[in-house]
Amino acid sequence: MKDLIAKINAEIETFKTEAESLTEKGVKAAGARARKSTLELEKLLKEFRKVSVAEAKK
Repeated sequence: MKDLIAKINAEIETFKTEAESLTEKGVKAAGARARKSTLELEKLLKEFRKVSVAEAKK
């Protein structure tokens, strides 16, 4: 679980960096990277939900 949370936090930081590059500096490629990051976050958060529900049932 701790490893999963670390991955989520790292992906959030990636998203923040890329989103900032897009909005502040106008780097269009950063938009694509930020969108890719959101897809990865979606997967990680679904995995977190599955793991946390399993932990709650123990």
